[in-house]
Amino acid sequence: MLKWLKSAGLETPDLGHLKRIRKQQPSLETTTPTTTLLLVTTLTAPSPPTPPPELGLPPPYVVRVPSTPALTPPVLKLKCTLWPTLFTPPRKGEAEPWTRGRARWAWEAMQAAVEAAKQANKTGELPIAAYIAAPYDDDEGGTKQKELTFVAHDTRVSSAHPLRHAVINVVRQMADYRARSSSLASTPTPSDATEDEVGRNGTNYLLTSLTVFTTHEPCIMCSMALIHSRVKEVVFLHPMPRTGGCGGAACLPTLKGINHRFGIGEWKRGHCEGLGLMPKQEELYVDETIDA
Repeated sequence: MLKWLKSAGLETPDLGHLKRIRKQQPSLETTTPTTTLLLVTTLTAPSPPTPPPELGLPPPYVVRVPSTPALTPPVLKLKCTLWPTLFTPPRKGEAEPWTRGRARWAWEAMQAAVEAAKQANKTGELPIAAYIAAPYDDDEGGTKQKELTFVAHDTRVSSAHPLRHAVINVVRQMADYRARSSSLASTPTPSDATEDEVGRNGTNYLLTSLTVFTTHEPCIMCSMALIHSRVKEVVFLHPMPRTGGCGGAACLPTLKGINHRFGIGEWKRGHCEGLGLMPKQEELYVDETIDA
């Protein structure tokens, strides 16, 4: 059968993330073990190919299968309910591929940060803002919890406090949300906690698996706060070469002795038109000597 697949030109790369054969044990629907062979996608062959008659196989039929490999164990479990799927977790330090959906998610997040910075500028604050985006899931086609997003701007002027940076303020929003949520939920005793919950690392940090979008490169203080919060990645619009902690004056995640690394992305300057900044970038102008 596999030889026929190859000779018929059905060995196509669009099925490379799936296993060709699915074996199923007897169930309520079938009393005997069954073996199903994956032939070809309907995009490649709208009409199912007919196997050679000497193989004595029943006619082909259409089934739903995952379109991409699984990147995490929970997703693998879900995908395998449809069809056996390959598990291909991203390598440590390897950048995730950008899909159109993820690009749109990032665009909307940076747009929210820019709008918050503009409003701050109108009220006399420094035009610096930060936005915590809900995690994007390509398999779900977007974010699962759109309401779990937070945005804050710099309040050093109105509060007369030198540490009220945008990143610090937005992390504080997340901390307050977590505090309210934990007070409403009952706290399980150690005996009630599952092994999975006990063994999971990083669940108590504020920014685990989250991305922070900022209008300006975070300063060294804010970069350290992001490290302590275990942020997944930081994307900024304007670099701060003299005060930034994500590649400007220093790059904290790469220093020896730092026990957490996070991804760093800088928005391409030629792609700011849609954010409403060109040609009025002075709206977000901050002196390069200021800690953002």
